Amino acid sequence: MIVPSAFYRPLALGAPAPLREQPVKVERMIHFVPPHVEKIRARVGDLAKQVDVVLGNLEDAVPADAKEAARSGFIEMAKANDFGQTGLWIRMNALDSPWALDDVIEIVGAVGDKLDVIMLPKVEGAWDIHYLDRLLAQLEARHKLTRPIQIHAILETAQGVMNVEEIARSSPRMHGMSLGPADLAASRRMKTTRVGGGHPGYGVLTDKDGDAARAFYQQDLWHYTIAKMVDACAANDIKPFYGPFGDFSDLEACEAQFRNSFLLGCVGAWTLHPTQVEIAKRVFSPDVEEVKFAKRIVDAMPDGTGAVMLDGKMQDDATWKQAKVIVDLAKQIAEREPSLAAAYGL
Repeated sequence: MIVPSAFYRPLALGAPAPLREQPVKVERMIHFVPPHVEKIRARVGDLAKQVDVVLGNLEDAVPADAKEAARSGFIEMAKANDFGQTGLWIRMNALDSPWALDDVIEIVGAVGDKLDVIMLPKVEGAWDIHYLDRLLAQLEARHKLTRPIQIHAILETAQGVMNVEEIARSSPRMHGMSLGPADLAASRRMKTTRVGGGHPGYGVLTDKDGDAARAFYQQDLWHYTIAKMVDACAANDIKPFYGPFGDFSDLEACEAQFRNSFLLGCVGAWTLHPTQVEIAKRVFSPDVEEVKFAKRIVDAMPDGTGAVMLDGKMQDDATWKQAKVIVDLAKQIAEREPSLAAAYGL
């Protein structure tokens, strides 16, 4: 455990100071692209205008003989495009892989000034974050970067879920966490091969009532893990995300899973296919009426102090802070999507 007096101290001489507050950014979807595929790299400029985060995937789904091509392809992609307000992330290879060290050293050295977040797979404990934290500080100092690169952990092992609270508070570099259901299912020895979503065999029967037919209701395999992750993230002011939904043909089930995670507290989800992008926008965008009311609070308390009555309810500096986050998010969305700008009154 890092003692409080040292928590916000740079871990290398010349490295930028760690962030003390999360930047307010719209991250409704983390859209995965395979950077070793040239035709997809060529479309990234247009893609960046449609999504909140572009993530270059270097890990799962990239064949072993394409790992170096994915890394170099990401560097080429990052250099060739202006991402503007769109976040630029990578999912690096796992720390125990032969590619992890070069992923970090080469990418930070080449395009560290453009990189916002490194997604770290198979995080098992705070020690994994501490290792990457120190390495990034050394590289930021070496390459004279002026802002810290954040770390996003994937929960995809039983040990990682057990240590989720320690992971969440392990470093000021922590951006958030995502559920990794496929690897987590394997780690837990769960009897499902689905990537996210439910399972038709997992559910409850209604109580027996004589000879009457008993209804069966499918349940959510991931409810416990998402709720535990959300609690750890909320307590440490970092962001929780739902991970992948692998059945691209079932858009209704994808929306239901995204909405469940949103209602539990997640701020976004992974999108692996273009059809999932609009679903994430719809589910994770602030509600229109909520934005309008938040704007009324901010307008009524321009400096964020004091207290006012709106619709018979008291609003004070605490609710002003919540309202300000919602309005700031809505403004960022409004700049990208004219239809929502009109609906939000912005």
